[in-house]
Amino acid sequence: MSSSDNQSYIIRMADGTIKQFNPFSGTEVWTVPGRANRPFDDKEHKARTITDLGNTCTFCVGRVRETPPEKARIVKNSVKKSTKSTAKGVAKKSSKNGNGDGYKILYNGTVDTLASEWEFRRIPNLFEIISYDYWQQNYGFEMDRESRSRMEAYIADPAGKAHLLEVIEMKLAISGETAGAKKKSERSLLRLAEPFFGGGHDVIVARRHYVDGAKKTDQFASAGTLTPEEHSWYMTLTIDAMRDLYERNRYARYVQVFQNWLKASGASFDHLHKQLVAIDERSVGTRNEIPLLRANPNIYNEYVVNYAVGHNLVVAENDHAIALAGFGHRYPTLEVWSRSRASQPWEHSPKEQRAMSDLVHAMHAVTGAEVPTNEEWYSAPIDLDVPMPWRILLKWRISTLAGFEGGSKIYVNTISPYALRDKVTEHLLELRAEGRIAGDIRIASECSGEVNPLLYNRNL
Repeated sequence: MSSSDNQSYIIRMADGTIKQFNPFSGTEVWTVPGRANRPFDDKEHKARTITDLGNTCTFCVGRVRETPPEKARIVKNSVKKSTKSTAKGVAKKSSKNGNGDGYKILYNGTVDTLASEWEFRRIPNLFEIISYDYWQQNYGFEMDRESRSRMEAYIADPAGKAHLLEVIEMKLAISGETAGAKKKSERSLLRLAEPFFGGGHDVIVARRHYVDGAKKTDQFASAGTLTPEEHSWYMTLTIDAMRDLYERNRYARYVQVFQNWLKASGASFDHLHKQLVAIDERSVGTRNEIPLLRANPNIYNEYVVNYAVGHNLVVAENDHAIALAGFGHRYPTLEVWSRSRASQPWEHSPKEQRAMSDLVHAMHAVTGAEVPTNEEWYSAPIDLDVPMPWRILLKWRISTLAGFEGGSKIYVNTISPYALRDKVTEHLLELRAEGRIAGDIRIASECSGEVNPLLYNRNL
């Protein structure tokens, strides 16, 4: 869809129906009066008493041996470093991210460190979307020397080898390949560990499954239940993993980052985690946007943020990011846009990274732990030659696409952008007053309302 100064992406009909159009994809979405009153919390199961707080799922602290060897973790500074990675490297990362002195990143843990304290872990996904074999067979990819050395050291440690075999055998059992596994030699089984060290699909796992002190199984620890500082380190480890995946795979053109919260959004576990997947091509959405971006470098300001400012859809901002009630989405969507001149998240300054984290955290907090959501990251493909701003979308998965949408390609979104704005801003003010979100966030009418707030466009 092309844009002009008088383009209308939101149209109010006489009966109250609101029609929305996505400025990039052209997706048409209607909000029909009355349907917004439907409930949207996720009550899939009746709450039960928690019997074993740290062993609910594979991601929990009591079951770390069920996951592949970790690539990195966030720990409190009071936890002593016990891996072989250099202290200098750890200090550099902690200093660079600038989120205070309370936490640090440790890399390449051994089997001996699995049971030590942690806040967030970066681990390989046991079942990759894009497999290690895909990269090998299509591109002749081989893992880098550092990753290969780490794998060999892990296998050389008897306890490490035992851990790898446990995880491999568990994966084969889940895949229904137990009988075939018994016929494989130990060497053949250990060859199946290569994706754990050289693969391109990682998971960032939070420590808590339930909030601290939880008694019932509906007291989930969501992104919004973290403190702003905890959330900033969750983001820090994710950004660091994103950079690392690009650096270790020369064939990766895009790293998709996302978070599925609760089963209704596609999550395998109701345990807070993000995922990163390296892809060998640009995303479909990016391919659609690039011709528009080349024709008009200011499209993200003009098509989205300026339009949102003009229609009073900005819900919050701070000095380096802005959040708005999105339009033209199949689900109610909150959008957080970086104001940085840098395109890639790891190129952002510490303050810019923290600003994005604080607004994303606030959007999760205002959404609540009961609502299934998808968090989607959008940034420039690594080989793109024109600037593109980093943005993160939170989609509330509160409805199921049905036959009307499939046949008409007109999607019914039960909450209009204006209703979403009103729901969010009222609750944001309460959260800020309670000290549950960052105190420097400006809300609704407190926002500046300036046009062209995104600075990625070098012409501004």
